[in-house]
Amino acid sequence: MPEKLAICLLASEVEPLSKTGGLADVAGALTRYLHGAGHDVRLFTPGYDFIDRAACQAVPLAELTQIPLSLGAHDYEFSVLRASLPQGPPAYLIDCPALYARGSIYTSDPDEHLRFLVLTRAALIACQRLRFAPQIVHCNDWHTAFAPLFLRTVCAAEPLFARARSVLTIHNIGYQGIFSADDVADLGLPAGAQGLLYQPDLGAGRINALRHGILYADTITTVSPTHAREICSDEYGMGLQDSLRARAAQGALTGILNGVDYEEWDPRRDRYLPLHYAPDTLGVKAQLKRQLLARRGLAVAPAVPLAGMVSRLAVQKGIELMFEALPRVLDARSLALVVLGSGEARYEQFFSALEQRFIGRVSYQRGYDDELAHWIEAGSDMFLMPSRYEPCGLNQMYSLRYGTVPIVRRTGGLADSVTHYDPATGQGTGIVFNDFDAPALEWALNAALDLYAQPAHWTSMVRNGMQCDFSWQHQGAEYLRLYARLMG
Repeated sequence: MPEKLAICLLASEVEPLSKTGGLADVAGALTRYLHGAGHDVRLFTPGYDFIDRAACQAVPLAELTQIPLSLGAHDYEFSVLRASLPQGPPAYLIDCPALYARGSIYTSDPDEHLRFLVLTRAALIACQRLRFAPQIVHCNDWHTAFAPLFLRTVCAAEPLFARARSVLTIHNIGYQGIFSADDVADLGLPAGAQGLLYQPDLGAGRINALRHGILYADTITTVSPTHAREICSDEYGMGLQDSLRARAAQGALTGILNGVDYEEWDPRRDRYLPLHYAPDTLGVKAQLKRQLLARRGLAVAPAVPLAGMVSRLAVQKGIELMFEALPRVLDARSLALVVLGSGEARYEQFFSALEQRFIGRVSYQRGYDDELAHWIEAGSDMFLMPSRYEPCGLNQMYSLRYGTVPIVRRTGGLADSVTHYDPATGQGTGIVFNDFDAPALEWALNAALDLYAQPAHWTSMVRNGMQCDFSWQHQGAEYLRLYARLMG
């Protein structure tokens, strides 16, 4: 591999500029890692109107202002702003108010596909005008999944892209960027290239952005090794399993577990905590637990085990398993619970009702609060993640570092990051259950409570987890090895 790679990264959201989920975390962290490792990485993302341009020192590039771009019957102008990322290289914001001045990252507007087709095309045009010749074009999710096809068609005659190899990372296969086949001209493909589109979808009247990334990227990754296998199955492939199985058979599909930003998530230095701790100072964690109980109005003794949960309240997260399991365990065992999250009304109503039923033992806060999320990770004894599917998941890895035992279902990144504790050997980092049903979750909760009653085992499991290293130093190196294989 050359000492210095030229890498073009495309992402619809990037922390700290814009964020709805893990894609933003990965895009920001991977960019910082690649820059720190000495590579020339250019990150392109939309210049949403809510981004604080003064705070990120965004300035327009003189050679990249008011550039015309036509897609089908739609005419746009875009400019490119250079913005600062903390501890990283600049980010390049595609400034197109007609598409990105809507107060949010994603919309349900009829031109949603155009918003991200423009991002993808504008990024490639910007590379040309900057005379930047990427060796790797790394796109993420459906929003930029047409980049590999554009490299083979629209950009085929551009010498700057002659050596470019494309990578598609699938963060959430549930979102595929489907739009009407009537809008095929919006792709701006050259004459004759429409034959490269997936004909069964086209015949059914639709175009699937993510599928075209799967078909034409030089390699495809997803955010954990287990999930890479899962999405080839009928259960998890969400209609794309045939295309994924075909690429996997070519050796073009792999899973790389996401990394964790330990500058942000580490009890040794957490900026939200008044006290800090490590594996050999777990008494401090107990003090933080007492403070968390008081903050949340939980009237239980410090010795009572405290379970925490920070989550989007969505079908993916397995909340319905708790409808039966949590009340049964709370009725039968000594346990307290603190929950932070929002989402579907039925799940919010469940936790509100649980709080009223178990007054002083259950606390539920709707929404998201970054400070409280850190407190829950630090002050809880165990953390609940009974997901139906979980491409990677980050909270289980935060929990391990904070000595908060994860209770997880064996799926996706949960299976790859948490190992079931075995009292006979003292090995393992959490409680892992297999079946997606309420009895399995109830078993897992009881298994955790039984171990909590055995301090030697509990402390062993906690310390095992705190020794795990899911830093970007490890996970970022996996991407570099992947890039090296692509470059031959």
